[in-house]
Amino acid sequence: MKTPIAITGLASLSPLGVTDTQEWDAYLTSKTAISWDDTLQAPVSRLTEEAYATIDALREENTHYKRLDNSVLYAIAVARKAITQSGWKQGDFGINIGSSRGATQLFESYYDAFVNLPADRQEHKTTSTHASPSTTLGNIASWVAQDLQSKGPDISHSITCSTALHAVLNGVAWLESGMASKFLVGGSEAALTPFTIAQMRAMKLIPLKKGTSPNNTGASNNLNNKSPYYCKALDLNKTSNGMVLGEGAGIACLERGRKENALAYITGIGYATESLTHAVSLSANGSCFQDAMRMAIGCKNLSEIDAIVMHAPGTVKGDQSEIEAIHKIFCNKIPLLTTNKWKIGHTFGASGLLSLKLAVQMLQHQIYVGIPYLEEKTRSQKLNNILVNAVGFGGNAVSILISK
Repeated sequence: MKTPIAITGLASLSPLGVTDTQEWDAYLTSKTAISWDDTLQAPVSRLTEEAYATIDALREENTHYKRLDNSVLYAIAVARKAITQSGWKQGDFGINIGSSRGATQLFESYYDAFVNLPADRQEHKTTSTHASPSTTLGNIASWVAQDLQSKGPDISHSITCSTALHAVLNGVAWLESGMASKFLVGGSEAALTPFTIAQMRAMKLIPLKKGTSPNNTGASNNLNNKSPYYCKALDLNKTSNGMVLGEGAGIACLERGRKENALAYITGIGYATESLTHAVSLSANGSCFQDAMRMAIGCKNLSEIDAIVMHAPGTVKGDQSEIEAIHKIFCNKIPLLTTNKWKIGHTFGASGLLSLKLAVQMLQHQIYVGIPYLEEKTRSQKLNNILVNAVGFGGNAVSILISK
């Protein structure tokens, strides 16, 4: 990159809490935020009660907000926090916020009401006048723009699990082109719904039984006895998939050049798409990851990369593919490797930004956050450059290099 991009605001809403301190303190423990949900019959990672209270209060601020999906409300709440931190005023900045599933809670609710209309209304089926506008994916960026009174471009998009990092790519492009001086980017996901869980179950991605980890579906590996983790992301010895769905939102404020209030800098970006063999395929050696990481690293020496916050969704093939890609690039000098999926689950469209925030927090605190069930829990070294990876259905990978 010709000019580093400053991250001057960075906010999130996650299962770890509503403040940066709560979130960081939670990362320093070995406790997961994932638990079994009897209603959905699956392990999930939900927001805290304090976070839900924040969203309930936001919903009551405006009659229009009462008709919005949680994915939109999460984004509004986090965007407010991010621009407050950055010192931006309401006004002229660009916005790019995406979601993998969009307003799936509202969509499922409206569709359920539609197909279950009383018999006397079956002949001429109707639905709520709010159904279409409130379930449109473009709701996210446009409502954030309305809330913040931004007059810049507002863009919504969906690129599955790499959505948030694609928003970062787009924000960087606008800034480097000179078409904008500030850009707010991120992702939001509120997809803890029966139909979404059913889709993950159909693909055999999530644990199917209460109280068992992905290493073994038998009672010998009961969570209460041996493993407290439904998701064993980066455990290459697991024998079954353990992806767990979470929810949340992450927003970053980006500005071009060096800034006194910068939290960290984006010093490299990379992206790649690989050929598919089926709709959710990923090559065994993670070729799209390899290309994206090489592009993001650029001219830097490989030894300068101190850590990688991996995508690592907790699936057998997904984790292995990314590891293979890292070994192809770094050979025997592997950086510190970590992921947050074991703790907060996979937040789909928001996941890349939540991973990026973990990277920034590690740079700020100079503490590597490891994975408790793996042998290498900590390693003492300076952290100056951290790669953040994401990939989505469609074989599209993104790597962002974050520097101190």
